[in-house]
Amino acid sequence: MCIGMLLLGIFILAACGETTKPATDKQDQITVMTTFYPMYNFTKEIVGDEGTVELLIPSGTDAHDFEPSAKDIAKVSDADLFVYNSNEFETWAEDVISNINQNSVKIVEASKGIDLMESDDHDHEEEEEHDHSHEVDPHVWLNPVLAQKEVETIRDALVSKYPDKKEVFEANAAAYLEKLQTLDAEYRTAFAAVENRTFVTQHAAFGYLAKEYGLIQESISGISPDQEPSPSRLAELKKYIDEHQVKVIYFEATASSKVAETLAKETGVELSVLQTLESLTEEEQQSGQDYISVMQENLEALKKSIK
Repeated sequence: MCIGMLLLGIFILAACGETTKPATDKQDQITVMTTFYPMYNFTKEIVGDEGTVELLIPSGTDAHDFEPSAKDIAKVSDADLFVYNSNEFETWAEDVISNINQNSVKIVEASKGIDLMESDDHDHEEEEEHDHSHEVDPHVWLNPVLAQKEVETIRDALVSKYPDKKEVFEANAAAYLEKLQTLDAEYRTAFAAVENRTFVTQHAAFGYLAKEYGLIQESISGISPDQEPSPSRLAELKKYIDEHQVKVIYFEATASSKVAETLAKETGVELSVLQTLESLTEEEQQSGQDYISVMQENLEALKKSIK
């Protein structure tokens, strides 16, 4: 009996040791939960080696269709910071935030302070029927200048939460902001003296980029990539393509390109990819692709139209 009690005591002590260790580790290690790829990439650049940055929406998943599970809410609850773009993009974020302890998890809305533009949706009746319709355009991260503002917002939140790591976070952010400034300069130089400033996209995600560099975005559908354009909108675009001698229609690799393919076939124009960066596959990330490299690919793709 005594031996049995002793073994039981050892088992309990061992179990207690196992449960208390992760708590100590958590105190030493910053954990940041981010929603989708740009938020992950921006945050990881600032945090560097000071903590772990995780992605809530799995790689390759359409961010527009994501719905958080109870397990996802638990992941956010266990983090030190939760970084998301906006309530207009992550429409589910407010519900998640209301279910976590905001005294322990710092909430960071990266686009806070940025004036959001009205959405460039053409088919308003269809937009109202869509589950993820938008009154404003949330795609601010596709503008390298506004991306810098988001990085600064994330940096300031991290410094506020961990003032002892201020120098590291500010140095990491400064190095990344310099890269984003170079990216901005590349776009400005490319589009400074072009004659044709119009490009046609399937998904109206590039309004902020177009506005920043004096371009004109004509979209087949609206803000949501799966939104189907009406027959009248398709007829209007076919006429526009003919009249303006459009040579390229852009679509995004992670969404259905069916409508863009149909329109391209009917008008005889080329199809090309413009990435919205809403998701990068694990393979793309492992091959070294990131926000800046994909935005540079977008720049080269846009040069096919904007000359």
